[in-house]
Amino acid sequence: MPPNPETIEVDFIAPRHLAGGGDPAWITVPLHHACGWSHGNDPLMPRVLLSSPDQKALLRLEPDPDGHWWILSHAAEPNRPAWYASFGARTPVELIAAATDALTNPAPPTGPPSDPLEPLQQSGWSPAAAHDGLVSPDGTACLEQLGSAEEPGAWFITTTLDPDRPVWQTRFGAHTPARLVTAFTAALADPKPVPRIDTGRSLATRDPDLVTRKTTDVPAVYVAGALEERVRSLAARHTTPPTRPISSPQPPAKNNRSR
Repeated sequence: MPPNPETIEVDFIAPRHLAGGGDPAWITVPLHHACGWSHGNDPLMPRVLLSSPDQKALLRLEPDPDGHWWILSHAAEPNRPAWYASFGARTPVELIAAATDALTNPAPPTGPPSDPLEPLQQSGWSPAAAHDGLVSPDGTACLEQLGSAEEPGAWFITTTLDPDRPVWQTRFGAHTPARLVTAFTAALADPKPVPRIDTGRSLATRDPDLVTRKTTDVPAVYVAGALEERVRSLAARHTTPPTRPISSPQPPAKNNRSR
């Protein structure tokens, strides 16, 4: 039977930390269209630079096989030293987006201070034997904070298949707002599968004991509209509309890479 041009084959993958990076546009497009971040790029360089409206935050996306592809840096403020967060190439975009969404949320934080450990503890992560941290139920992801109780340091979240096969690592500097780290760990702990298109080379493993992959034909209009809906949702957090509306994307051709 020939493929249906009105549907796209989508893999829904869990756990999400082994789903691969996904489409960077899930992060960059909302920052630009919904949050007013300006972008600069050198057409001769494969990188993207986005800066916040107040010019205090900078997100750099730069393919680097020997380092972290995503680097988020923030200038010092009266009540906080400069801080940074960095993310490896295979860090799922849904997790990075959770942190950038928390950063750009115009609503002031409320309630008690955030605890990055809490979402993982509630999802069955247990104390790690090798270090003072937490490890995921499947044993492939771990969280560790350097420093001490008196002077806590940087956070490290690492996914590996074995000691010689790291998948990705995320680092949050010691002065990164805890709410951003907690937003990341909450997204990491979320059991909901994430969608991916064309997982031929993106999955770190196809071991059915580690990854659950459900393939579904999804209407192309839904796939194309997911990013637009995300932009609208984030723009609605602000009292003023985004600088200009995002144009409706064309439905991607079958097997083109998306989220």
